[in-house]
Amino acid sequence: MKIGIVLPQLGKHATRENLLQTARIAENEGIDSLWVGERLLWPLNPQTPFPGSSDGNLSVDQQIVLDPLVTLTYIAANTHKIMLGTSVIDMLFHNPVILGKRFATLDVLSEGRVIAGLGIGWSMDEYQASNVPFKDRGKRADEFIQVLKKIWVDDVVEFKGEYYDIPSSIVGPKPIQKPHIPLYLGGFSPHTFTRIVKYDTHGWLGGISGPLEKLEDTIKIIKDNSKKANKDPNNSKIILLTFPNIVDLKSQTTNKEDKRIPLNGTIDEIREDVKRINEFGISHIIFGFSPTSADIDSIIEVTKQLSKFAR
Repeated sequence: MKIGIVLPQLGKHATRENLLQTARIAENEGIDSLWVGERLLWPLNPQTPFPGSSDGNLSVDQQIVLDPLVTLTYIAANTHKIMLGTSVIDMLFHNPVILGKRFATLDVLSEGRVIAGLGIGWSMDEYQASNVPFKDRGKRADEFIQVLKKIWVDDVVEFKGEYYDIPSSIVGPKPIQKPHIPLYLGGFSPHTFTRIVKYDTHGWLGGISGPLEKLEDTIKIIKDNSKKANKDPNNSKIILLTFPNIVDLKSQTTNKEDKRIPLNGTIDEIREDVKRINEFGISHIIFGFSPTSADIDSIIEVTKQLSKFAR
């Protein structure tokens, strides 16, 4: 299982110096990949409440979010071999030709180090700001993926759909990676799992939304979908974005009825979670840490400790 780490891209610690330090230390320590996400805006009165908070608001750290592909381009120029991934870019906020060219350009400039993780987003406010209808976003995503792959692979690109219409054209550059940049889809909807198989993406870029048994069930659903479509289930790889939360043993609850959340607990408990995740056949695990933490050395050290159970 490969190991990735999230770059300090959010909040007050999202600085040039912190990005460079994290990227260079991670590469020197043999970590496999660096990751960024996307957030267009921080709505004052969200139309779609964020489910991860009690008041429906995103964390204040997400009021400042560096652009994902610009950030990775800068990091590509200051590293040599570490992979560069997006987890995730919400594809429908972008034009597929422009986004396809930006990814391909980054792949060329980084000499083939890009992993494209894409989602369809959940915030109505961001859809409104992008001037894209919230309705039928799944159908729009189906076309977007087809267009993106054509841009990366076909010598002559042509597409006529309900949402995108591209006249017969030459679109360059093409990515260095063949047949195209590794493409993973994020999301928890059954439609996402169907889309992964139907359009032959590299796999699922997921997270932990409950007990580890739920993660195991999701992996099984994706493999079952492949079998039903007469495709090799081993072709769908899994990248897992996690946020380890290490707590002191003394501060843990003593109520035996409380069930521990995966990747939350002592370092030993989290190591056991990582070990079990590795047994699920996950191909790549990403460790993300609180944007309020500026101790990059400690973040790298924790990543190294957890990595011992992921290799």
